[in-house]
Amino acid sequence: MSEHIAQLNFNGDPNIGLFAVPTDDFCVVGNIMKKDEEKIRKILGTDVVRASVAGSELVGIFSAANKNGVVLPRITREKEMKAFKELGINVFVPKTKQTAFGNLILLNDNGCIIPEELKGVKKGLEDCFGVPVEISSVAGLSIVGSSSVATNKGLLVHRNCTEEELKKIEQVLKVKGDIGTVSFGSPFVGAGVIANSRGFLVSEETTGPELQRIDEALGFLG
Repeated sequence: MSEHIAQLNFNGDPNIGLFAVPTDDFCVVGNIMKKDEEKIRKILGTDVVRASVAGSELVGIFSAANKNGVVLPRITREKEMKAFKELGINVFVPKTKQTAFGNLILLNDNGCIIPEELKGVKKGLEDCFGVPVEISSVAGLSIVGSSSVATNKGLLVHRNCTEEELKKIEQVLKVKGDIGTVSFGSPFVGAGVIANSRGFLVSEETTGPELQRIDEALGFLG
């Protein structure tokens, strides 16, 4: 397997994307095993920071980040915010009923996609992330974060993403992308992939053909 790819599960869970918030500068993770933390550090080439949100290790569900900022839900505890503030980036806590921002937001260092239900905090997200924010669905779904994976090199989206949706997302994020699956057929690629511009990690259940498609979509081939 290529040096920029690794397969792992966290304590048997293939939904590794729910436990991590990766960027090119850092990767925030929940309470994972030390050997898994080392693997993430090696593949992504970043510092790995441990954190929790609302007492949960599923930081990838509750938060979304790029090099400029991170968005956290209002249920985040004050002591938990310390780990994010120490990253030296903007920290935005919208007063919304929605809390699963990792499921709802797709972004990189060039742009950000949000669903219609977050349009009320669009300006706040633009200020936090320092990039344009546009509204779109993926495969007709509002959970654009769990239905997609974006880095500064490429984009992987739900297999039922339409050409129109993909084109808009590519324009906003300024990368090319493709459809794909993870974990032996799951279309919710955001739940099974941890990626940045240097490499990516996928669940152990991910097949060879899926790996090749992910590798290509995220800009590591060709």
